Amino acid sequence: QVKLTQSGGGSVQVGESLRLSCAASGYTGSRMCMGWFRQLPGKEREGVAATNTEVGTVYYADSVKGRFSISRDNTKPTVYLQMNNLNPDDTGMYYCAARQNPRACTTAFSKRTMRGTDFDSWGQGTLVTVSS
Repeated sequence: QVKLTQSGGGSVQVGESLRLSCAASGYTGSRMCMGWFRQLPGKEREGVAATNTEVGTVYYADSVKGRFSISRDNTKPTVYLQMNNLNPDDTGMYYCAARQNPRACTTAFSKRTMRGTDFDSWGQGTLVTVSS
């Protein structure tokens, strides 16, 4: 069973950056799909980014492409979300998610979208607030 523990988040001004971290524990092996979701005020949960930790392939939602980047440290193991050039529309709750099967990323890579049902482990969430 994969346990995810998040850190990072906070309050920044427009144009600034934040990095979110998600540490995984309680599992054996390195083949996994890990990703980030967010829930903006008044909106449904949406996928932000995902990565196959074995191969290193990545997916980004159009709304964050070019500004956010997902990366991993397989030795920890930890997945990061680097968020640059933040704007108020990025304000919301961010969650990391994982499934111990890299094929769980298939929907993200093939259909260009992320489904929460493809993941079975979730972090506790962290709030990101961007002020103008």
